[in-house]
Formats: sequence, C-alpha cells, structure tokens
Amino acid sequence: MSAVSPVIERGTATSRIAAITVAIIIGLLAITPQFLSAGAVDRMTALFIYVILAAMWNALAGFGGLVSVGQQVFFGLGAYFAIRLADAGLNPFLALFASGIIVGAVSWPLSLFMLRLKNGEFAIGMWVIAALTHLLVNLDRLVQGETGTSLISLNVYDASMRRVTIYWLALASMTALLAALFGLLRGSTGAAIRAIRDNEDAAASVGVRVTGTKRLLFVLAAFGIGIAGALWLATSITFQPKTYFNVQWTAYMIFMVLVGGIGTFEGAILGALVFFLIETWFGGAGVWYLIGLGATAVLFSLFLPRGLWGTIEERFGLRLLPVGYRVKLPANVADGGMIPSQQATTYQEKA
Repeated sequence: MSAVSPVIERGTATSRIAAITVAIIIGLLAITPQFLSAGAVDRMTALFIYVILAAMWNALAGFGGLVSVGQQVFFGLGAYFAIRLADAGLNPFLALFASGIIVGAVSWPLSLFMLRLKNGEFAIGMWVIAALTHLLVNLDRLVQGETGTSLISLNVYDASMRRVTIYWLALASMTALLAALFGLLRGSTGAAIRAIRDNEDAAASVGVRVTGTKRLLFVLAAFGIGIAGALWLATSITFQPKTYFNVQWTAYMIFMVLVGGIGTFEGAILGALVFFLIETWFGGAGVWYLIGLGATAVLFSLFLPRGLWGTIEERFGLRLLPVGYRVKLPANVADGGMIPSQQATTYQEKA
C-alpha cells in the first residue's frame, strides 16, 4: 500500500484570487469619492480608521498575545501630537503622519518597562499609562484642559477638497498598514510572534528573540493607532482629551476583533465592517447602542469564541489572506485509517 504524504500549504488558488480581488477593491475605493455624498465620504473614512484600529489591536493581542485595555493612549497621542505639530507651523496633512511617527518613537521607551509585565498586569498597566497621559495632556496650555482645542489650520482648505484628501489619506494609511502587517506576519518574524503567543519560554528555548520581537509588534501597533487618532482628528477638527483618551476606543477595538475573529488576519477586517454597519444603523440609539454592543460581544464570546471568520475558517477551511502554513492530511489518515484513496481532507494550522 502506498504511503500518504501530508501537504504543507499556505497560498492557494482561492487566496490568489482573493489578493487580486482586494487590489481591485482598493482601486475602486480610490475613485469612489467622486460618486459619493459628503456624508458618505466621511463614513467611509471612519470605516478605514476602524479597520486600522482592529488590525493593530488584533496584531498585538491576537497574534502576539499582548492583551491591552489601554491602547487609547496611542489614539489620543496621535491626535495630540498632530495638534502640536500643526500649531508649530507644520502643514496639517504632514502633521497627521509625523504624529504617528512620534507616537511610535514614544512607544519604544515605554515598551522597555511595559513588556516586563505579564498578562493581566500588562493589560491594566496600559490602562494606567493611558489615564496618566490623559492628565499630562490636560496640563498643556494649548489644549486648555478638557475644554480642548481645534486643528484650525485645516480650515484654510476648501471643505470638499479637505474631505476627499482625508479620505485618500485614510485609505492609503489603511492599505499600507495592512500590507506591512501582512508581510510581517508571513515572514520569519510572524512565525516568531505566534510562537511567543503560544509559549514564550518554548520560543526562547529555540532561539526566538522574545523581547525584541514583542517590542517590534508593540511599536507597530502604537504607530498604527497613532495614525488612526490623527486621522480621526482630521475628520472632526476638534480635540478634547476626554474624548480621545476614552477607554471606549479600546473597547471598540476589542469588540471588532472578538466579533470578526481574534488571531485571524481577515477577522479584524470583517469585525471592523460589522461594527461600522452596526454603528451606522443603530448609533443614534444612545445608551441602548452601547448596551447592544456589550451584549453582542458577550454572545460571541459564549457561542462563537473564534468569531465570524474564525468559525468560517474552522468549518470550511477557507483562507483568503493566509499568514501561516497549514498541514493538509487525508481525513482517514488523520483519524488513524489506512485508505489513501479517500478524498476527504482535514486541516491542521501551523505557524
């Protein structure tokens, strides 16, 4: 009887078609503003920002195992540094991205001691850092405490031109960050990240640079969320610390990732889309909207712990944007059988 060999796969015909489809969708989104109303352009810009937030939190927690409830610190700092740079005379559009770079730079020394914390200590520690940063920003005379200030330098631009420019910047930022994250997770660093998430000590024992790898992921997530905060400021113009440093931003990130599928690349995008639709349809319901979000998150945790995309992937083996390898075995071999001609297959995910 002939031996049956497992097949190790990552890219498939389906994933290649998905990659082409994604490129086409991004191209169509680039020309969409001319066909949309002003309100629709603003809503689409918000969607792009939600995707960035979900992808960055998923990278940190879903792939890296670093669960944080204080990522709003980087969202708030992204907006704050944009205000500061614009006030210093920098072009406001350039200030949006310069602020993201500064947030990434600030997160590097922060990681030196935050990454010493484990599990719940890290999660709560990040929340404490966010609260302290909020208080420090309030002391800036430019901000005027909780009264806040505005990115007034944007007002010199025509409203319609400004709206479309911010839309394109948000789309470009989302695309670049997703591409960078996808490339990182598909390489050796991505394998190291998942190994650290699964067992940090075992990863270190086989030569993974645990601290350096975690720091890289921490800084990338901070940079992306900082860009998102700056872009949100550009859409709203006004900056009030209590709004940007509010823990609700991290709650939104967690909701999107839990619903979409934590630890899956596609899940963060799907979760952001679901959140966007819920907010668009029910955002005007006041406190009941927030209660509904909380209840939805609890239900997904209980009945669909892998989220929408995680469940689809588990049941049907569908992977549109795979970042890890997968071992494909004949079902009878996986069950201990000896009939190599059987066509059914089973899948085992590998880093």
